[in-house]
Amino acid sequence: MVAGALLLGSCGDASPAAPAARRPLYFDVKGLLTQQVAQLAQCRAAVTKRVSLRGNATETVRVPAVKWADELQIFFQADINKAALRGAYAVDSVALPGGLLRRTYTRLPGQPNAPVARLTVVQQGPVAQEVSATIVQNNPLFSAQKQLRFQLQNGQLRRYEVVGTQKLVLFDTLRYAAAGQVE
Repeated sequence: MVAGALLLGSCGDASPAAPAARRPLYFDVKGLLTQQVAQLAQCRAAVTKRVSLRGNATETVRVPAVKWADELQIFFQADINKAALRGAYAVDSVALPGGLLRRTYTRLPGQPNAPVARLTVVQQGPVAQEVSATIVQNNPLFSAQKQLRFQLQNGQLRRYEVVGTQKLVLFDTLRYAAAGQVE
C-alpha cells in the first residue's frame, strides 16, 4: 500500500522513499533505482540514447517506449549494501557549496568479493543529485571496468551514462560508451 501511495506522486517531482524495516549501512543505490524504475514506467518516459562501440561513430536514437528495469539494470551493479559487503568500504564525507554533501565509499584492501571499487553520491539533504561508481571485475579469463553515472533533478532521473572496457583472453579489448537523456 505504501509503495502504491509513493507512485501516485507526479512525474515531475519525486520524494525519497521511506526506509524499510532495516536501514542500509551504505547509500541505498538499489532502493533509489527501484523507485526511479517505477516512476519512469508510470510516466512512460522516453529516452534519447547515444551509443558508441569500439571507438566507432556515436549513434543517437530516441526510444519512446522504454523497459526501465532493463534499461537501468547495469546501474544495480553499483549496490554495495549486500550482506557480504558489510565493512568492505571506507566512507568519506565532504560538504560542498550550495548545501550539497558528497559521500565517497571506497573499497578497502583485501575485499575480492566487492566489484564496486568506488561509489560517490552527491546529495542535497536526503535527496540524491548524482551517483557515480567504478566497477572492476577481474578473473583469469575476463577483465572489465565500468564507469557508471546518473544524475537526478528534483528527485527524478534525468541523465545516465556508462563508459567501459572488456577484455577476454585471446580477444581484443572492447571499448563502449552509452548515455541516455530522459525526456
